[in-house]
Formats: sequence, structure tokens, C-alpha cells
Amino acid sequence: MPYIDLKGARFCYQWDGAESAPVLVLSNSLASAITMWEPQVAPFSKHYRLLRYDQRGHGQTAVTPGPYTSEQLAKDVVALLDALKVQRAHFLGLSMGGAAGQWLAAHAPERIDKLVLCNTAAQFGTKEVWAARIDAVRKGGMAAVADATIERWFTQAFREKSPLVPAGIKKTVLATQPAGFIACSEAIRDHDSQEYIRGIRKPTLVIAGTHDPGTPPAANKFIVERIPGAQYVELNCAHLSNLERADEFTKAALDFLKG
Repeated sequence: MPYIDLKGARFCYQWDGAESAPVLVLSNSLASAITMWEPQVAPFSKHYRLLRYDQRGHGQTAVTPGPYTSEQLAKDVVALLDALKVQRAHFLGLSMGGAAGQWLAAHAPERIDKLVLCNTAAQFGTKEVWAARIDAVRKGGMAAVADATIERWFTQAFREKSPLVPAGIKKTVLATQPAGFIACSEAIRDHDSQEYIRGIRKPTLVIAGTHDPGTPPAANKFIVERIPGAQYVELNCAHLSNLERADEFTKAALDFLKG
């Protein structure tokens, strides 16, 4: 995969699809990477010039000194678009990627066409929860949180039915650099878009998982209620809706983006 130097860090990114197609940016969750989008690559790239990237501190992108902020993570997207000479794009982000998407649509609306926010929130739980996870990783590395992460990200039924998918994601979690996880966790801990999302005027779809304990339906509906005209889809899954309900997720996103 190609790399590009942006804002003091080396970023990994990947293009798929025809160069003449509209650009669709995919932004990963905490402790994941470009590879989390594999089920969507083929169907999305039939219609869009797909741009995936590893967020700062994740995958093959550099780990820079933390803490990070959701604003910083969003501005990384702007820098990436600038460097690749993309003026406007659709944006789809899951969880941490959704936090970046909220900031972009509110503060850099000229760069965004349509917005898809997945399994995300205007505030992500309590500071105590994040403090405990950060402390666990500082003391025991990613192995200290990997099993609990997979349990939150996929329902038990899915883990039993399709064990290879959670197993693959667990490898990505374990491969995440602890410093990158901690810096991004601090960004999520401090993220608060409750007020500024009221200013989003971009066509928006919010996708939630019925059984998502980290960003439950109520957190996603909170966003829907504050963005005029926002649409809402709820899938029978936990946190990584694009993997647990891949076909339904892809259809919902494409129906919205093409509509």
C-alpha cells in the first residue's frame, strides 16, 4: 500500500475503483485498520473511487506523540484529501471514524458531500471507562483488552457462527501499537460534539447496532435528532456492523449514497 507524509506523520492509504468515480473515504475504528473494510471494497468500488486509510497511530500509519483529539484526526482527513488533490468526497466512518466525520461535516462542510456515521456517538461513555482501558494497556499491552474488545464488538451468536471474522479482527487489535491505542483512546475520551453537530447540514445516514454496548442505539439516535433530515438504520448486531451484518450494512450505505 502507498504511503504519504502528512502533518508530521507517515500515513498509509489505499485506492480502489475507477479514477473517474466520485471519491468515498472510509475511516476505521479504534484498534482496527484498513483491513476492516474488506467486505465493502468490491461493492463500494463499483460505484466510487474508494479511499481507505489507517488513522493516526493505527495499522501502518505512524504513531506520533499523544494525546490526540477528534479534531486532529479529522484534520488528518483534510490533509490527506489535499495531498491527493481531492476537493470533495463522501465520508463513511465507524466509531472513532464517525467522530472524525462529525467534526468534518460541521467544520469543513465544503469538503464533504454525503456523510455516513456508523456505530458512533457525540460522547463515548464515561471518562472512568476510558481511564481503565488506557491503564490496562499501559500495564499489559493490547493483550490486556483484546478479548473484552472482541466481546463488545461482536454478538456471541456471530462469534459462534462465524469465528474466523472475530479471530481476524483480534489479530488486528493485538497488532495495534499501544501508544497509538492510548493516544486515540484519549481523543475518544474527550470527544464531545453534542452542540456542534446541530450545525451539520450535509445529507447524513446514521447506522447503529441493536446490541452495541459501546455506542448503543440511543447514542446514535441522539445524533440523528440533532442533524436536520438525518436518516437512521439499525442492524441486528454489535459494534462492527460492517462485518457482522456486512451485506445489510453495504446495502444501506449504498442506497443512501446513490439515492
